Amino acid sequence: MRILISFAALFLSVILLQLSTGGVAPLDAISGLALDFTTAQIGFLGSAHFVGFFIGCWWSPRLMGSVGHSRAFAAFTAMGAIGLLLHMMVVDPYAWALLRVASGICVAGCYTIIEAWLQAEVTNETRGRSMAAYRMADMGASLLAQMMISVLEPASYVSYNLLALLCCASLLPLAMTRIREPVTPDAPRLRPRLAIECSPLAAMGVVVAALSSATFRMIGPVYGQQVGLAIDQIAWFLAAFVLGGALAQYPVGWLADRYDRRWVLLGLSVATIVSCIVTAITHELTTNGVFLTAFFFGLTSFPIFSVSVAHAHDFARSSQRVELSAALMFFYAIGAIAAPVLASTLITRYGPQAMFVMIAVGHLALIVFGLARMRARPTSGARTSYVWAPRTSFVIGRLTGRSRERDQRRAE
Repeated sequence: MRILISFAALFLSVILLQLSTGGVAPLDAISGLALDFTTAQIGFLGSAHFVGFFIGCWWSPRLMGSVGHSRAFAAFTAMGAIGLLLHMMVVDPYAWALLRVASGICVAGCYTIIEAWLQAEVTNETRGRSMAAYRMADMGASLLAQMMISVLEPASYVSYNLLALLCCASLLPLAMTRIREPVTPDAPRLRPRLAIECSPLAAMGVVVAALSSATFRMIGPVYGQQVGLAIDQIAWFLAAFVLGGALAQYPVGWLADRYDRRWVLLGLSVATIVSCIVTAITHELTTNGVFLTAFFFGLTSFPIFSVSVAHAHDFARSSQRVELSAALMFFYAIGAIAAPVLASTLITRYGPQAMFVMIAVGHLALIVFGLARMRARPTSGARTSYVWAPRTSFVIGRLTGRSRERDQRRAE
């Protein structure tokens, strides 16, 4: 309870930020459908978000070093709010793509600052509980953000205004907190090659994780609309995916800490392919059946990122952990930029089932590559602990690094 109280301002900012930025992707998708945007244009909006996300991850540590945590957070929040408010003033898919770049910068920048602040305040004794509370706040708000779509009218200034208000409100807890700003951490160097040097399989794993997650989050509303879901049902459809992913973390973490992580990773990909095939070939599912397939898809695909990250850290030295997290986030961003555009193009040509066929092909490639890597190199003897790693910023490596080192020393 003391941890929750001491970090209340940080967690409240996370919740408000997630309610705002987590709702804009599905709202943009259903608004684009209402405004007769093409499926490809809606996919382009999703890709633009992750372009901004990558820019924000790189830029935010440097801006923090120049102006401090609070001012940098205010700048990123303002950028996100402006992007939301301009949506219904400039109704054009390519203008919206620029606004989504702004929202992506806002997300990455704000999360980087919150996680840097959290990293400076936690101790080794409170790290595990603090991270658990942080993940609960973030995931709980993400679920609520998906459900908000059921009450937000598409292509409405009021809807975007509400999200902008929530974005601005996320500034208040940090602006009013009595906790002193921490010392600005050094910005991690971005060395994508480091991820490949540590584990080529992990690098590909995070790309495939992005293929699954970014496609579903950004193009899922289009799929839902084409299979006959109403707007309020699309909200439940997206929430089922997030809920499945959240519930999978503990049992998958248990498996990943006790068995060869490569087999766990490949097993998740096999299960994801099964869920994709069932969804793609079943054209006349009931509404509850569609929700169930989304839940199972989240259950099988969501943990792949964290398993890949844990596997990569098994081969890393202590001094490499922050830069390795940044490198893995780089590969995730690359996959997330490409996936929505590719998925939307395939849906336009071949129908909504093509989205899941594309994801299944990506996981099949991961299985083939994983089997080849298992023949090329044995797994690491010194293993780090599985950590449910949020895909939020480069700074997350600092929050999880000490926990991995502590558990690795205990294992030795």
